Amino acid sequence: MLGNFWFKKEKPLLGLIGLGGGVGSNLFGGVAEAPFDMAVAHFTSPYVSVYPWTPGSGFGTKYADPSTLPAGDGQNVTFSPDGADLAVAHFNSPYISVYPWSSGFGTKYADPSTPPTGGGQNVAFSPDGADIAVAHNSSPYISVYPWSSGFGTKYANPSPLPLNHADAVAFSPDGADIAVTHGRWDPPYITISVYAWSSGFGTKYSDPSTLSAEYSMGCCFSPDGADLAVVHDNSPYISVYPWSSGFGTKYADPSTTPTGIGRAVAFSPDGTVLAVAHSGYPYITAYPWSSGFGTKYSDPSTLPTATSVGRGVAFTPDGADIAVTHWDDSSYWLPSISVYRWSSGFGTKYSNPSTPVNWYTMGCCFSPAAA
Repeated sequence: MLGNFWFKKEKPLLGLIGLGGGVGSNLFGGVAEAPFDMAVAHFTSPYVSVYPWTPGSGFGTKYADPSTLPAGDGQNVTFSPDGADLAVAHFNSPYISVYPWSSGFGTKYADPSTPPTGGGQNVAFSPDGADIAVAHNSSPYISVYPWSSGFGTKYANPSPLPLNHADAVAFSPDGADIAVTHGRWDPPYITISVYAWSSGFGTKYSDPSTLSAEYSMGCCFSPDGADLAVVHDNSPYISVYPWSSGFGTKYADPSTTPTGIGRAVAFSPDGTVLAVAHSGYPYITAYPWSSGFGTKYSDPSTLPTATSVGRGVAFTPDGADIAVTHWDDSSYWLPSISVYRWSSGFGTKYSNPSTPVNWYTMGCCFSPAAA
């Protein structure tokens, strides 16, 4: 996720296999780097688009669309930790679609026997790939299923439930906890719920002492599981807490905050960078991270095109590139994925894909490695 994306249990190591390996030129010079696949969820048909991705070279030719499309606007997308499956949360029933993945879409898996109850907003696999969670906009707001090349019987709902429409879900790197962000439009504005997890929901952890917002949009754990980041709809738009089977005291806000509503958040695979996709110029903001915010990195020299909202953010598993999805209501014909080289700051923007996704791109993610 978006924010909440595949590398959740030391899985970044998968993305590091073959670094500096296969010899060949790339547009930044040097040898070719490990390839991945990049998936994007979006509002227009086919609702999910996937491209080969090579750090240093960029987008390959878009893969063929799945034979059975997701049912309506794609909201978010994620690969399973082993890269063998691709899940899409979408707006219409059955609200979640999952496909085998091997450098292309396989036949869509059967829908869960008890589907989510409303529009799918976000999806996450557990770090071991044994469970799949869907955040959605109707009670119980979160639905989790065993996963083994198909949906098992839905787990019992948590008690208490999240308080409202859920927008994001993330497992901790050790798989012991599950976080859900949601809305809450009256005091006390509790907008993140975290539960113990062990093949089912355990006890809900106490709420953080410093609450974040009326509406939290995205969340993610740091790769080492020591911190939990939440983006939300009011200033400072990003809140980060130490995490150790419960919330610690909120870290101080960054000295330069994002300029608008936080939509998605991601740590780099090594945990040293925290990036936020947000409304308002420059649409993507990144900070050094070491148990607290460092000085904001300079904005990319080539900003996302004709944009009013940054919507999704993800790093490649090797940390060499950073992607942001974005959109603008008046510019639906313009490419809406921007990917930059990353090395302690934003580098050169890659060329747009030859078959772009136009208008309302939402979540994005990279595979652990190209299948």
